[in-house]
Amino acid sequence: MAEEQTTAKIYRLEEVEKHKNADSLWIIIHDRVYDVTKFLDEHPGGEEVLIEQGGGNATESFEDVGHSADARELMKDYIKGELHEDDRSKTQTQTNYTPSAPEPQKNSLFVQWVVPAIVALGVALIYRFYFASSN
Repeated sequence: MAEEQTTAKIYRLEEVEKHKNADSLWIIIHDRVYDVTKFLDEHPGGEEVLIEQGGGNATESFEDVGHSADARELMKDYIKGELHEDDRSKTQTQTNYTPSAPEPQKNSLFVQWVVPAIVALGVALIYRFYFASSN
């Protein structure tokens, strides 16, 4: 028996952008088009989250949330097709971008130790002066 080859349907960005409300809601995640209309009531984060992403690329938002393996498996039920190759660059997000940690400030010894020591000494002198004058 010959192996059946399935070809994903290709959608243009303009078509996806038309489906951005609760009646018909499509989103793009990793260049795949998903029809999540029937999933709105089941989405653990609420339907508003999906509607907000409707008609556009939700890859970055999807990855930022850190969806589970179960969620990724469930996505297969809602796949509609692939985004046309010419439209992929229009919707690219930096999903592999990891912001670098801020460089630690190189505070000098003066700022780290001397300033707090002077403040503590000043507080101690004020405290002593206050109690010495009240006796």
